Amino acid sequence: MNIEILSVSELTLQIKSGLETLFPQVKIKGEISNFKRHSSGHSYLTLKDEGAQIAAVIWKTTGSRLAVALRDGMNVVAEGRLEVYPPSGRYQLICTSVTEAGQGALQQAYAELLQKLAKAGYFSAERKRAIPEIPETIGLVTSPTGAVIEDMSNVLERRFPAAKVLLYPVSVQGANAAEAVASGIAYFNNTKKISHRPEVIIIARGGGSLEDLQAFNGELVANAIYHSALPVISAIGHETDLTIADMVADLRAGTPSIAAELAVPDTQELLRHIDNLQSRRESLLLGKLEGADRHVYSICSSYAFNRPLLQMQQFDDRLNSLVDQMGRTIKSGYSEKVQRYASVCQQLTLLDYRKTLERGYVLVKKDGKFITSAKKLHPLDNIEVLFHDGDHSAVISNEKRP
Repeated sequence: MNIEILSVSELTLQIKSGLETLFPQVKIKGEISNFKRHSSGHSYLTLKDEGAQIAAVIWKTTGSRLAVALRDGMNVVAEGRLEVYPPSGRYQLICTSVTEAGQGALQQAYAELLQKLAKAGYFSAERKRAIPEIPETIGLVTSPTGAVIEDMSNVLERRFPAAKVLLYPVSVQGANAAEAVASGIAYFNNTKKISHRPEVIIIARGGGSLEDLQAFNGELVANAIYHSALPVISAIGHETDLTIADMVADLRAGTPSIAAELAVPDTQELLRHIDNLQSRRESLLLGKLEGADRHVYSICSSYAFNRPLLQMQQFDDRLNSLVDQMGRTIKSGYSEKVQRYASVCQQLTLLDYRKTLERGYVLVKKDGKFITSAKKLHPLDNIEVLFHDGDHSAVISNEKRP
């Protein structure tokens, strides 16, 4: 049997080609040891378990994207490709990602649920409810102990002490945490006690690892928030933590303290706003009154408004003028009539036959008629002789005068 003689380099290259082809992508779980970060930014370490170990390299660009700070003794899951390094004749894992052990499965479950809920519309902005501006009652679903409840209580007391706070105590970590949080949300939605029904619910807990926040990354709490008739504010972990509960909630707060600030208005700011509204209302009212006063003055000063008064004044002046004119006309007519009457009387006086009779003349009447000719008288006719101061009867004589 003839065996080909290979050089060390040839054998190493064959091993490199076969090994790298056989394992282009692998995931390895192990404990970190001999971790070193080079000045270049690359990191070198060994992954080991009870029976073996393997060298690993994390290039600078990959290391800058890691979400965890690596250290000796940490159990991790490293993903990458195998590579043979010919100068040293050893193989090593070139890491493309490194996560803490246990987080890989959680992250996969997180990603799958995230995709499922997104398709169902759980994260849609259109379905999110508005947070009341001035809630009278706030429901808290959180742990009754620790800094979270204390910090939130301090913020609520400082900003809006008028609000009533109802605490539904729950465990925010562990096997039964998700059920407890979902029960708290359901209680505030379904309680028959009006005094126990808030206008807004806050679910909160402090920061922690992915395992610590698992209760808020599950479908149970997501469903409870989604089906809640009351708006929900979610404040899970720190600013950098983002859970599924945060994304389903109507409002996400970076921290529990921020959630308390978002849930209620600032009393001092509210009072200032009320003062501003009061001042604005007074200014608007005063402006309206002044405007109405100017409008009334304009109307009262207008020709259209004053025309009836002016016409009445003109009619009154005209009436007085007509009365005066009529009085003058009547007086003038009366004087004229008096003068005419006097003139007529004077004329009549001059024409009065009695004036003639006073001068020695007489009137003769026969049978009630005046006699104007002697020929109409005959002897023995009875006549009536009228003097200026009386009359006498007479008889015409038979004697004729020579």
